[in-house]
Amino acid sequence: MPRPMTVAEKILAAHAGLDEVRPGQLVECDLDIVLANDITAPIAIDVFRELGATEVFDRDRVCLVPDHYAPNKDIKSAEQTKKMREFAHEQKITHYWEQGCAGIEHALLPETGTVVPGDLIIGADSHTCTYGALGAFSTGVGSTDAGVGMATGRCWFKVPPTIKFVIDGELTDGATAKDVILHIIGMIGVDGALYQAMEFTGSAIHSMSMEGRMTISNMAIEAGGKAGIMEVDDVTRAWLEGRNQRDYVEYHADPDAEYAQVIHIDAADIKPCVAWPHLPGNTHPVSESRDIAIDQAVIGSCTNGRMEDMRAAAEVLRGRTIDPNVRCIVIPATQAVFKQCMAEGLADIFIDAGCVFSTPTCGPCLGGYMGILAAGERCVSTTNRNFVGRMGDPASEVYLASPAVAAASAVAGHIAAPSDL
Repeated sequence: MPRPMTVAEKILAAHAGLDEVRPGQLVECDLDIVLANDITAPIAIDVFRELGATEVFDRDRVCLVPDHYAPNKDIKSAEQTKKMREFAHEQKITHYWEQGCAGIEHALLPETGTVVPGDLIIGADSHTCTYGALGAFSTGVGSTDAGVGMATGRCWFKVPPTIKFVIDGELTDGATAKDVILHIIGMIGVDGALYQAMEFTGSAIHSMSMEGRMTISNMAIEAGGKAGIMEVDDVTRAWLEGRNQRDYVEYHADPDAEYAQVIHIDAADIKPCVAWPHLPGNTHPVSESRDIAIDQAVIGSCTNGRMEDMRAAAEVLRGRTIDPNVRCIVIPATQAVFKQCMAEGLADIFIDAGCVFSTPTCGPCLGGYMGILAAGERCVSTTNRNFVGRMGDPASEVYLASPAVAAASAVAGHIAAPSDL
């Protein structure tokens, strides 16, 4: 009989054609999806050409998304996007989304049902771990591995050990999924799960929406995690109904599976928090951060740009006005979210409050455009990283928070909770 395995181990074993795998084992696996964007795809395409490949392994399994510098901010970014576009057309790639149809990749692929439970996914973007919320093994790779994956449909992995996080109870005091993952990273540090799969479970997870779950899995990489996985349950199945483009396979951990560590967390202990510069693990309660004045707020990204996030921010901003010393930029993650914001009147709330309401883009998150910071400026952001110079000048600062806290801070002019208003 195969040894008892975790979700991550079962997915890797199935895709390697093996009955079982063990942490530390090197395996070569068949891939379900290979992803790249307008920054990483051009390099991957060069690797694809260098291999002498003429056709991608499966035109339905390669995904190309222009989202980082799109709409193009300058000539260089236009050239990169053009290279990806021409390759997509040449290869007749099914999952290429042109500007105007695209969105932020890690919101777009789940939204369109392109990724499904049981998949093994590599993406030339570190936040590819987002899809673990669907019960997939999904991880970021370099452009070289993505290029080889596009050509061969295969990739090698070292089987990671798994840390299990059991989060039980109910979130209170306005805490959100973003606070859950910031709390965890604050506990274990930015290398606390280095090259380990992070498996999230417990009653607090099972009662959470898919959008909240994706926020948590999205930031597994911020703790060094190789993947951030949640088992499929009724919430997952209901969310996938009518959405998934392919049949899917559910993998569940064996009751006696071996974990590197099991960490139990009481959800009631998780408070609204903020990650101060310059690490996502430098977390502090909002209540201890109120003296920090801000110049900008960003609400959006692959972490917090979905409808649940837009509604949370709009609820805070309804009938209020952004502080005159603050710029607030709201970026829906996909065109579908953008359109729903208009249908629900949220776009009016944002605009009436004095926000910039943008087409989907990753721009400000990586310091690309649409919100670059000058020296000495501070931004509270719903994005996922706050490294030195992440959003602009090396002397600027980024504070990570939930959509509700970012919106409240934009109104207050300093870091604040909605209850402070």
